[in-house]
Amino acid sequence: MSEVEYRLMWARTDLKNYGAVVNSKQGVWSLTSKGAKLAKSGKIDTKEIKKVANLNKKKGKAGEENEEREKKDWREEVSEILHNLDPYAFEKLAQRLLRECGFSDVQVTKKSGDGGIDGTGKLRINGIFSFNVAFQCKRYKGQVGAPQIRDFRGSLGTNIEKGVLITTGAFTREAKEEASSEGKRLIDLMDGEELINKLAEYGIGLNEIKSYEVDTEFFNALEAE
Repeated sequence: MSEVEYRLMWARTDLKNYGAVVNSKQGVWSLTSKGAKLAKSGKIDTKEIKKVANLNKKKGKAGEENEEREKKDWREEVSEILHNLDPYAFEKLAQRLLRECGFSDVQVTKKSGDGGIDGTGKLRINGIFSFNVAFQCKRYKGQVGAPQIRDFRGSLGTNIEKGVLITTGAFTREAKEEASSEGKRLIDLMDGEELINKLAEYGIGLNEIKSYEVDTEFFNALEAE
């Protein structure tokens, strides 16, 4: 990039932050109504443009941070709801989620005396291979360790090929290593973050809201040209 190209790039960025130009996702740049008025006036105060551009840039960053906080807020709300769910209700939620993920014949065991297994199901791959699966749910705020993985594995009957452990918390490094130990039945793990992601992906208890902000300056710029 030449010196001229470099300076032009920054000039365009300042003009965008100032509100004089906009660009689409495809990289098409155009004047806003503010930019059109600026061009017609022929009076361009570069210091003022840079000053306003920097202020708008800071406001833009603040807006992005607020948006991130809003995204985080709904995840925190879901996390709190999951932690406060009745244990049996949480098992039923896991049942629904596994069905959405492609499991069939998913059943929740009785509320007590299940020997560490909260439910069972079948997973068919490519319409040919099928596995008997058992799942366990743990509403933890902390971390699930290796002992819990070993206990769950020990509760699996000989007819179960795979186990799935779902938690609202997280897994320790030792737990992950234990779950994937060679020579033992593998235990698939789903932590709280992945659980919420899956609920959002399949729209289970979550409704996506999509909206648009109307850019009136864009339409005004059409009339100003």
